Amino acid sequence: HSVSCGLLILIVIFSQNQKSCQMLNDSTVGIFRDSKELRLRRASIRCCVMSADAFRLALCSHRLLELDASWASEGLTGASVVSGLVSSPECSVSLQRLSLNGLHLDWGSLEESCVGFSSLLGLRTLHLANTDLTDDILEDICSLPHLESLDISCTPVSNLSALLQCKNSLRSLIAHRLRQLNMSPSRLLFVLSQLDALRHLDFSDDRPPAEDTDGRDGDEVARQLLEGSSRILPSLVSLDLSGRKMIGEAALAAFVESRSGLIFLGLLATGLSSSHVLTSLRNLKVTGEANENQVCEALRKYTERECFVQKALIQLYRLTTDADTAQPDMLELVLGAMKSHPSSLHVHLVATACVFNLTTQDLAEAMPVSLICSTITQLLHAMKTFPNHQQVQKNCLLALCSDYILQDIPFDRYVAAMLVINWLSNHQDPTLQRMAVAVISILVAKVETFKNSRITQLLAIVQQKAMVGVVDSTLKFALSALWNLTDEMPSAARSFIQCQGLELYEEVLESYYNEPTIQQKILGLLNNIAEVKELQADLMDEGLLEHIVILLKDTQVEVGVRYFAGGILAHLTSKAEAWTLDQDFRDAILKQLHESIITWAHLEREMVSYRSFCPFCPLLQTCQPSGVQLWAVWAIHLVCSQNTSHYSSMLERDGVTELLKALAAHPDTHSDIQRLVGSILLNTKLANPVRGHCCFSKKKCH
Repeated sequence: HSVSCGLLILIVIFSQNQKSCQMLNDSTVGIFRDSKELRLRRASIRCCVMSADAFRLALCSHRLLELDASWASEGLTGASVVSGLVSSPECSVSLQRLSLNGLHLDWGSLEESCVGFSSLLGLRTLHLANTDLTDDILEDICSLPHLESLDISCTPVSNLSALLQCKNSLRSLIAHRLRQLNMSPSRLLFVLSQLDALRHLDFSDDRPPAEDTDGRDGDEVARQLLEGSSRILPSLVSLDLSGRKMIGEAALAAFVESRSGLIFLGLLATGLSSSHVLTSLRNLKVTGEANENQVCEALRKYTERECFVQKALIQLYRLTTDADTAQPDMLELVLGAMKSHPSSLHVHLVATACVFNLTTQDLAEAMPVSLICSTITQLLHAMKTFPNHQQVQKNCLLALCSDYILQDIPFDRYVAAMLVINWLSNHQDPTLQRMAVAVISILVAKVETFKNSRITQLLAIVQQKAMVGVVDSTLKFALSALWNLTDEMPSAARSFIQCQGLELYEEVLESYYNEPTIQQKILGLLNNIAEVKELQADLMDEGLLEHIVILLKDTQVEVGVRYFAGGILAHLTSKAEAWTLDQDFRDAILKQLHESIITWAHLEREMVSYRSFCPFCPLLQTCQPSGVQLWAVWAIHLVCSQNTSHYSSMLERDGVTELLKALAAHPDTHSDIQRLVGSILLNTKLANPVRGHCCFSKKKCH
């Protein structure tokens, strides 16, 4: 028994993952052929790719109680499923529940075998929504002696008179959206009124507005059902009339007041869900638009009905526009709608807007991390599925544009960055461009690799803004993204150079001389290049370095700009053998470095953060010129004084502690350097360091 139960779980898991990993197919389902050792009772092969022969050999020998083969493919039809089940003497009697939603029935192939649903003598529940069900097949189904629940939604049946055969056993009838029904209202009402055992009736319809006139007969039947005596369908406790627009409030009131045992009413898109008669019935579940409870009930009830899902989401968006408390259950329902309709633009357009409402500001932080992970997965799917739909992209970017989500939630940031950059490359909308670049500027700090084409797209944005001399958040975010992208990433830095980024940055550096935030981001990226030994030769341009020296010397320039200017020069002058320009120029730079740095005031605000101190190690050697050493020590002193707990362990981890001690002890170390080194060692309490791991990147200048 325990083995059987374990494998029951296994087969369900296989089928649920079918779309992504293709695990359950003709080959893998063969493990269930031995019905003596593996006794299956419930099987779900929903959405699986499986042939009729594989199904018959692997599953039909078991004494199944339940089978869900909805939306299966690769030759599996309703006829092949039924003939396979009937071929097993045990299965033909034991099976109680069968779901074949979405399958082609192909009933003509059974004409000579005299096999039908009626051969499954134990069947109590049958779901055939979205199939090619005919009146003849329905006639066969209704002869089942124990049939209790039947779903014939979205099928081409034209006559329901066959239901009279099972009027004493049928307890649930789902007859949603029967577009080809060809019965007069009086005849249809007569058939329904004879189903004395019926407890649940779904006679809803989700017609688009253009087709409203097509369902008037059905609406008339719904109206008469409501106005009729309680002696009609006396056992009814659940009625779904969603989408039926021709029924009035008086009829609804009469029905509710005459049915004291009522537990459910489907009233979505009827205009009646805010009726006063419903307000006093607290135990009555209602699908509608009047409040959050009704809307959420609609999302739970109509998972697979696209039109109803869209209507419910539209109302949910309105209700959550000013949400100020976290509602994870509601977010789960929205994600469920997106998963159930992965290719529906109508659903995703509204659902992504709802996601933004439900996760904006601090709401996401109050929800389970796993739920936010699932949310991001669905947002990325929407961006990938609808790459050219501006509003869907905007909704997704608005939801993603959160420091908490982008920094703290685990998800595939590379895929996210690619989707955003791909969108950027094809669209010029300023608002969306700003949000997209803001998202990218954070994502790329956590992405290991990037292609040249992506760097080119970011450079194109910088060039576009620079050509008109504009300073806006889009330009700043694009510069931050490129800066983050090249942080301790030599391959990205090399790609930047190959994409003519240096030439563009030289122009921007000169044209934005009075914009310190722009200059800091440009110089920050050039610092990243200067840290890479193999790329330093690309920066050996006298005109560029002279401009950087001017920035270093200018006391009117902000310290943040002068700091990054000094970093570039310190790295380039640290290797005398690699210096290819005039030697006197190098000596002048080294002198200016020292003279400038000792005048810098200590900064209270955080200006930069570091992933590691490894790039500083070559600069801290005792043989380095004092200007080079001083810049490195000043930089370490700055970040350690601002965030001691984070950087104290990093100093020791990266071997900087010993280098600082060596500098402090060396007789030739300049006193300015010794003073800063002593302060670092004292403030970080390296005699008893805090153990830990720190992993920061040069994410941005604040």
